[in-house]
Amino acid sequence: MQVERGVAEPASRPTTPKAARTRAALIEAGEALFAARGFSATRLEDVAAAVGIRRASIVYHFRDKRALYDAVLADVMAGLHERIAPLLRDDAPLGRRIESAVGAWVSYVGERPSLARLLLREVADATAGDAPPVRAHLGPFVTLAKEVMARGQGDPILSRAPADPAHMASTIAGATIFFVAALPTLSPDLRFDPLSESQIGEHRKQVLAITRRLLAGDDDGPREPEPGDPER
Repeated sequence: MQVERGVAEPASRPTTPKAARTRAALIEAGEALFAARGFSATRLEDVAAAVGIRRASIVYHFRDKRALYDAVLADVMAGLHERIAPLLRDDAPLGRRIESAVGAWVSYVGERPSLARLLLREVADATAGDAPPVRAHLGPFVTLAKEVMARGQGDPILSRAPADPAHMASTIAGATIFFVAALPTLSPDLRFDPLSESQIGEHRKQVLAITRRLLAGDDDGPREPEPGDPER
């Protein structure tokens, strides 16, 4: 898989089919462990054990734990980029492209929930003055957003500017990250699996409804009172 990002890959090594399979297995095992435990609590011994190799053999593929973690972030973020970029570069109207990308985002996180957990841990582990490691992998997304905005000049959605793009992105992404990674932990008594096909489908429907409201600017004008609203 070609990774489109702005940071250098670790030094290349001779590659054989077996070595490529082992490297992929290390990334997969590392993704699961980093998402579950965080960077600091994850040991290379545990990653090696999950793959069935000795710890010392990992250095053939990754020079240290940070290099493995970087490869995990690169892989999971590249997968997301590959999923949404073609949708946003389509020739459909901008609103339809955004809705398609939002639906793909929800589906991707549902299929790969480690992304939501990794992002939560990135935020929790961030220290003042230090950029979280995932920031090094956001370049392609920034480039894509600028490209979409440039191509969308003249589209009614941009001309009425119903929502700040940063606010919109944080609202949509935050909803799915919370639903997949935080809600099951905070409310275990809800007794539902957020990753089930039905729950992901319902969440996708709700997030798309929010997206359409943000794109339409529904909050700009008065609305009819709803049940539970304070009396006016």
